[in-house]
Amino acid sequence: MSAADTTTPTKVPPPRQVPPAPPAAADRASGTRRSGGAAVPWALLAPCLLILAVVLGYPLVRLVTLSFQKFGQSQLWGFQPAESVGFDNFAKVLGDGEFWTVVVRTVFFAAACVVFTMVIGMLIALLLQRVSGWVKTLINIALVASWGMPIIVATTVFKWLFDSDYGIFNALLSKLPGVDMIGHNWFASGPEGLAVITLLVVWGAVPFVVITLSAGLTQVPKEMEEAARLDGAGAWGVFRYVTLPILKPIVVMLTTLSVIWDMGVFPQVFVMRGGHPEAEFQLLTTYSYDRAFVVNDYAQGSAIALLTVLLLLGVIGVYMRQMLKIGEVE
Repeated sequence: MSAADTTTPTKVPPPRQVPPAPPAAADRASGTRRSGGAAVPWALLAPCLLILAVVLGYPLVRLVTLSFQKFGQSQLWGFQPAESVGFDNFAKVLGDGEFWTVVVRTVFFAAACVVFTMVIGMLIALLLQRVSGWVKTLINIALVASWGMPIIVATTVFKWLFDSDYGIFNALLSKLPGVDMIGHNWFASGPEGLAVITLLVVWGAVPFVVITLSAGLTQVPKEMEEAARLDGAGAWGVFRYVTLPILKPIVVMLTTLSVIWDMGVFPQVFVMRGGHPEAEFQLLTTYSYDRAFVVNDYAQGSAIALLTVLLLLGVIGVYMRQMLKIGEVE
């Protein structure tokens, strides 16, 4: 018998099992991780929110405060204290027929700008998908150059193009058979002048729409377009039933941004009319400016500006509702 046979085998003790954590402790640990994870986004957003609060918070609070006060030049220079008048400023503004005329003009102006911007931008974006690479590059360079041009410079250029004495546009139109536009003043009437300003706004807004839609068109599957063509759909059918539904979130976003931007048009009108827009050229932004800094009624100017902000918040609310609907469908 060998030594190995006589040796008693050593018993290995079973591994010690750690008792599971109580449910309450596990829940506390999970809650700690969850709360810590939820705090990270807010910590990252804190600097941006702080800057927005400083840059926009005080002016907005001051705007709301002024709209409920009697505040003119006497209050501005400290000769008289500001008096609280409640909703009197809003009652005067809403009871003024001129204000509603300006509101209607602003809505029609913004609607025309948005429609032309989106239609022209969509057409150019679709055409860019059918041209060669170097042509697309040249067009994109031109779009970025026009988009990057300062508003004051672009407004001055358009003012010169439509000048009654030296404008190139009148000279080109006069070369058409039976057309004589030499000396024609485009700003003698409100509709013609606002048409020129609309053209200026659209010219500056189209590049952003084209670039954004071009990026969205790259996400449209070619297989779906080919399948639609095989089913007998024409160019309009492919666009309506394949391309447009895929681009809908981008189109909704661009339309909403265009409405907000075009409702807030100010420098184009202000500079085009030499700093003194006539009554038939007044939009909500210039009307608010005139009430505050020309008539020196800062309270009514603030009330008009606050009403404009509330109107734009309504547009943003519609946008958020549409985006939520799109998210639910997807």
